[in-house]
Amino acid sequence: MKTPAHLAHEDIQRIVSGTHWNPRSVLGPHPTADGVAIRIWHPFAETAHVVLEERPALAIPALRIHDGGLFEAVVPQGHQPLRYRVRTSGADGIVTEGYDPYAVSPLLTDFELHLFAEGTFYRAYDTLGAHVRTIEGITGVHFVLWAPNAARVSVIGDFNRWDGRCHPMTNRGATGLWELFLPDLPEGTLYKYEIRPRDRDALLVKADPYAQAAELRPRTASRVRDLSGYRWHDSDWMTARAARDPLTGPFAIYEVHLGSWMRVPEEGNRWLTYAELAGKLIPYVKDLGFTHLELLPVTEHPFDGSWGYQTTGYFAATSRYGTPEDFMAFVDAAHQAGIGVIMDWAPAHFPDDPHGLNEFDGTHLYDHADPRLGYHPDWHSRIFNYDRAEVRNFLLNSALFWLDKYHIDGLRVDAVASMLYLDYGRKAGEWIPNAFGGHENLGAVTFLKEMNILVHRDFPGAVTIAEESTSWPGVSRPTYTGGLGFTFKWNMGWMHDSLDYFKHDPVHRRFHHSQLTFGLLYAFTENFVLVLSHDETVHGKGTLLSKMPGDRWQQFANLRSLYGYLYGHPGKKMLFMGGEFGQWREWNHDTSLDWHLCEDPSHRGLQRYLQDLNRLYQREPALYEADNDWAGFQWIDFSDGDNSVISFLRRRRDLAEHLVCVGNFTPIPREHYRIGVPAEGWYREILNSDAAVYGGSNRGNSGGVQATAIPCHGLPYSLSLTLPPLSMLFFKPSP
Repeated sequence: MKTPAHLAHEDIQRIVSGTHWNPRSVLGPHPTADGVAIRIWHPFAETAHVVLEERPALAIPALRIHDGGLFEAVVPQGHQPLRYRVRTSGADGIVTEGYDPYAVSPLLTDFELHLFAEGTFYRAYDTLGAHVRTIEGITGVHFVLWAPNAARVSVIGDFNRWDGRCHPMTNRGATGLWELFLPDLPEGTLYKYEIRPRDRDALLVKADPYAQAAELRPRTASRVRDLSGYRWHDSDWMTARAARDPLTGPFAIYEVHLGSWMRVPEEGNRWLTYAELAGKLIPYVKDLGFTHLELLPVTEHPFDGSWGYQTTGYFAATSRYGTPEDFMAFVDAAHQAGIGVIMDWAPAHFPDDPHGLNEFDGTHLYDHADPRLGYHPDWHSRIFNYDRAEVRNFLLNSALFWLDKYHIDGLRVDAVASMLYLDYGRKAGEWIPNAFGGHENLGAVTFLKEMNILVHRDFPGAVTIAEESTSWPGVSRPTYTGGLGFTFKWNMGWMHDSLDYFKHDPVHRRFHHSQLTFGLLYAFTENFVLVLSHDETVHGKGTLLSKMPGDRWQQFANLRSLYGYLYGHPGKKMLFMGGEFGQWREWNHDTSLDWHLCEDPSHRGLQRYLQDLNRLYQREPALYEADNDWAGFQWIDFSDGDNSVISFLRRRRDLAEHLVCVGNFTPIPREHYRIGVPAEGWYREILNSDAAVYGGSNRGNSGGVQATAIPCHGLPYSLSLTLPPLSMLFFKPSP
């Protein structure tokens, strides 16, 4: 084959060998003295023709200039503007025709390249990845990928037999971004990227980090999806959310794993779809009185057993339960029912699956090569390199994407402690100090602060919740005061202390009384969510009900009193699915909850009690309005360890109203138990966990008690109460 005089032999060899970083400089239309030379690269073609749009009956034959599949046709002068299609035929007789991808000018602007390079491209999810575009009347898909250490990147899919030779992308210089517009590709197209690293002779096949949909596992291809077509119906919710202060409102969260909340055993134990969950889960949560759903990660992940925390698709709603639009409709339905949706989000680490982020372009692009920084010993996964602007930008985009495109109301950020500390889970010598010799991960701190600033700035009313298990100061304090900027922090200390206390036989609880009261020493140092989470129902820990001591009646009574203490204690609330009716069996992500238990009176009573707790909680501002301030709480008596009894007040922010909360955590009923109160009048018993309707012994105070002018506990009035066994009581003074 003779090389055209206007084309360098080296360029041809790079195209054919798949090492050209700028295929547009060779392929597509190029002016010459004889006209416009159109070069076509099609490794499977035997012949190629150029079909001019203005004269479709005239097909200009292209000359083969390399046996590998490189052709050239010269269109004479005078055909401007030049619009054409390429027609090829292969040895197998297959004829294809379509617009030339290399005839389209680069779409990335210099401004976008600049924002990406400095790590402030906060809507990169609208550019990177795969997006359906119409360019000069031609509809196709624009692909953009970050792979700075690649020698060549190609888009592959069914449309080119998954052959990386066919559609090499163009490198956009120092940013490390590659792009290609492929005309005629429809939405729903499956694709991946084939990457040739610079430093070794290998081909990597990767899913798109910015893909907005993916195949159902075990398949791993990305899928082109256009999310702009969904029409939302939650404007009232979004407007009201923007005006609410989550710190001073009720916040009761039902934590759920969508794949195991309920299944369809008669259909092979299949999952419910997003549509079915919208029809079943949302009304159920609404009826129970929760204000929010928290979903274990719905980001795409290859392994069911990771529960979603080993994410590969940071912009893709998992295909397990339906399409992206199906998940949008689920969130929409929740909002129309008055339920907020929080999703777990895992920016602390990523799995080493070969199609994922690991060694993405042949280098440790998203993590650190040094295992002391880049490898997570507890989870056998990779740790993000938060010091790299492009990596921070990737994660920031993921966070903002869900709030923007899916109207998510908040992010619960997983494993924050592992992000903050360089020595997390490591022994001496297994980690590298920061530039100042400390163990703080300064890049992660910068990332978390920036994320919280952007979320709260751009999405009013949305919340961020940190799962942070250490004493790092100011996790939920504003960044301008030196905090990390989260809205809330999980109160892991309260959870562990409370569960440990309730595991003890009541006869021994007098020796552990401080576990009930210790949490108030730090209750207002952060904006806390009190959690009884999924982590406490797996790995041999037993369920909440099975942790409780005593006979069956006492186990239910203990759990009701724990829930009463949860709702009386300052802090927002969260309960994992199954806890509301008393699941006996540990959570298994492969099976449904044991819904048949709800037919049993004891389980049904517990469920009704939780429902009434939520209704009481939302009805009484004293239980939530001043959650984060001593003004909202006052001990009456925290010192009666001998009887395992505590009593306290909950107040509204303006101190205009108060409730009295009393817990008796032994099976011994106590008559004429006196506690102090701040005002005279009738104290109505508004909730009693020992009521018969909940499965209790039906002891109580006959609807209420009159305060008498007998000082007690430093207060001017007092109540003489009957405390049922293993109970939590709530009283409200009447005018």
